[in-house]
Parts: sequence; structure tokens; C-alpha cells
Amino acid sequence: MDSITLQNYRCFGSEEQTARLAPLTLLVGPNSTGKTSFLALIRALWDVAFREVVPNFREEPFDLGSFEDIAHASGHRQKQSDSFMAGFEYCPPSISYNESVRFTATFENRQTAPFPTTRRVANDHASIEIPESAEGEPQKVYVGTPQPKGSLGFNSRASHDRSAPLFSLWSLWFPSETITEPGETEPDPSKDGYDTWRIKQLRDTVRSHRMYSSRPLFGAPIRSHPRRTYDPILLAQDAEGEYVPSYLAGLSRRNHDEWQQLKSTLEKFGQDSGLFDEISIKSFGKSDGDPFQIQIRKFGRRRKGPQRNLIDVGYGVSQALPLLVELLKIDEAPIPELEGYRPPTLLLQQPEVHLHPQAQAALGTLFCQVAAEGRQLVVETHSDYIIDRVRMDVRDQTTGLKPEDVSILYFEPRDLDVKIHSIRLDEMGNVLDAPPSYGQFFMDEINRSIGLVKPDVRDSR
Repeated sequence: MDSITLQNYRCFGSEEQTARLAPLTLLVGPNSTGKTSFLALIRALWDVAFREVVPNFREEPFDLGSFEDIAHASGHRQKQSDSFMAGFEYCPPSISYNESVRFTATFENRQTAPFPTTRRVANDHASIEIPESAEGEPQKVYVGTPQPKGSLGFNSRASHDRSAPLFSLWSLWFPSETITEPGETEPDPSKDGYDTWRIKQLRDTVRSHRMYSSRPLFGAPIRSHPRRTYDPILLAQDAEGEYVPSYLAGLSRRNHDEWQQLKSTLEKFGQDSGLFDEISIKSFGKSDGDPFQIQIRKFGRRRKGPQRNLIDVGYGVSQALPLLVELLKIDEAPIPELEGYRPPTLLLQQPEVHLHPQAQAALGTLFCQVAAEGRQLVVETHSDYIIDRVRMDVRDQTTGLKPEDVSILYFEPRDLDVKIHSIRLDEMGNVLDAPPSYGQFFMDEINRSIGLVKPDVRDSR
């Protein structure tokens, strides 16, 4: 996704706001300013647009509550918004398609949950708008070039069941004689059927996006709890990374080359961050069902230290490991021969939790490296060490990440609403377009530490 647009969502008020996303996007700002809600919205929009399902705003690792908790309200005496709007813009990865697509959805209250009552997808040449019909009523779809101007009727498949799919774009039917078949050249714009061809192209582009990308993955701020000995579990990805130890054990048993490659990259980060120098799997058997341990080793100046169990080396290592594996493991396309596949976007909450500043800075470099290799990361962080390392890596070109590949979204509280500022970097890593309040607390602390200002007596209470 290249940008997110929202209105009347959580703490974001009636002013429509658009925030720029980049290969590496950092969400910064005070607590309770909507950063986690912003992450949740990215996943929800992906579900509506590409899975064509009603999104679950209460899915782990967060719980945003019911519609009344999600729709914006400026104050307890003011009427709550009857709906909220959200959308995104993206450029499909298909080689044959190089223009941006805009998707928006309007959510209303259905059985206490947000329901996408209207969906609209558009580019510069065509648009498709789908208002969800009530149960039993004919489904209407409005199509146009470039604005909705006509309508098509369909048998209703809409449902108020949150687990049921929404009316699918694939349900749009077009007369075959007006459509250019695959492999043929673009039809003459002056001839009949050209507008229909444009609409069909838009439909196919949006619907086929699932072939080229996977649902965003969410990383919770508190990750898996270390264990002295693990029993293998099902390898289903989860926000806390509970599956990661079993994934590593299985990889070490069945794919030696891939395990050695991942092991090497994990150890490189461990050394850069000061967390560990070596990681290994100690298996109590040869089959996949046998228990195992994860062992960590630190090196001294002249010799290696002893192997220690993961649970004995501090909480920072065990909390960082699921995140590191998710960033560094090989993510293969669902169809091996698929060209243009993009690994899923990673939505990360406070990855610096339990990490020393040296490790936080190393994490910033790792984010730059992963983003430069083509993966999109959206990171909620309170770490200046991560932000400063990203700025320096862009300046020094240590990973190849360019200034335009980084977006810093600053969430500024304004009375009862929040304003999102899209901050850019220049080639020297300096921040551009930042409001006066950005970083003000840290400047105040520095001035106080060198005696330029006296503390407010209220600060000591």
C-alpha cells in the first residue's frame, strides 16, 4: 500500500486524512494517539478489498471493540458518527499493470460490528462501486469511466453474517463480444466495448492481487514466552510468534542448507546487536515429533562461552527471536512459478520491547535492509534509537534504502482528535515537514539537563 486514507475512525475526526506509506514506515507519537488502531486498519482494509470478507476488528493481538468503540466521537455529549470511511492506494505488482488503484470503504453499524456497506475501487480510467444490498434484495453495482454512471443488476449474495464473504468482484459479468481476450491488444478507444474493457481490466487487477501478495502479518509487542524444552506444535503463524521455535527445529531437521542460511543471518544480527553470537537447536531425537531446546552462546575475547538454554539468557533474546525469524526467513510464493510475488507486509508493534539501545539501533538497520530488499514494513515504535539509526543508514547508504523509501508518520494529539503528519527524510537523513511539536519533549529534556530551563514544580508531583 502506498497510502492510507481515513475519516471518523477511532481518534481521527471528521477531517479526511491521508498518510503516506513507504517500504519502511515508522509510526511515532504519544501513547493513545491511534498508532495501533492505524495498524489494525491496514489489515482490515486488506481483508475487505482482497479477501472480500467483513473484517474482524477484534482479531488478536488487539481488540478494538464494537462499532460504538470504533466510530469517532468528539466528546461524550456529542453524537457519535453514524459511519466511518477508510481506504488505500496501491500500485498492483502485475508486470502488465503500472497505474495506481484506489480503494475506499464506508463502514456502518450492523449487529454492533463495523460492516462495509459501500466499497469503491477506481483508477484514472474506470470505477466500480458496490453498495451492499439488504438480504433478499437485488444486488446493484455501479460502474463508470471514470466516475460511476451506469448500473448492473445481480442476484443478491450479500449477507450480514460477519464470517460470510461480501459480494465478489468476480460476480461482475460482461458480454464476451465486447471484451478483448487475454493476449490480444488493447481495443480501439473509439469503438464500442472500450469502456467495458477498462472496467473488466480494473476488476481483474484488483481480484488477482491475492495471487501476488499475502495477508499482512501482525507482530504483537509481547511475543512468545521462552521454554526450557519445547514440544513440536502446528506451524500456523501467529502474532506472538509461538510457532517460531517449532519452525526453527523443523527447518534444522529437514532442510540443512536453508537452516544454515537463516542461522547465519540470525547470528549476524545477534553479533551486531550484542544479544548473542551463536544459536543452535538441540534435538532429543531424530523425528519431527521429538522435543528440542533452543541454545544460545556468547563469545568471549579468546574463546567461546558455554551453550545456554534460551530461557537462561535474558528476556530480550527470546522476545527478539520471533521478530528476527519473521524478517529474515525465506518467504516463498504460494505458486513457485509466480513472477512478481511480494512477501506479506509486516505490521509491527513496539519491536524494541525488552531490547537494549544497542539492539534497538541494530534493529533499525535490519528494518532498512529488509525494506531495501522489497518488503514493506509498518512499525509502531517509541524508540529514538531505531529512528536515528534509520536516518543515519539513509544518509550513509549502508543498506541502499533511499530517502523516499522511508515515511515517518507522527501522530499529534489535538484536543480530542489526532492529526497524522507524513514526515519525509532528505539525503542527509534530516526530517522534513515535521510540525513544531515533533520531538519537542526530547528538546525540553535536553535543555533541562544542561540547565537552560528550570523544571516545572508540577513535574515532581
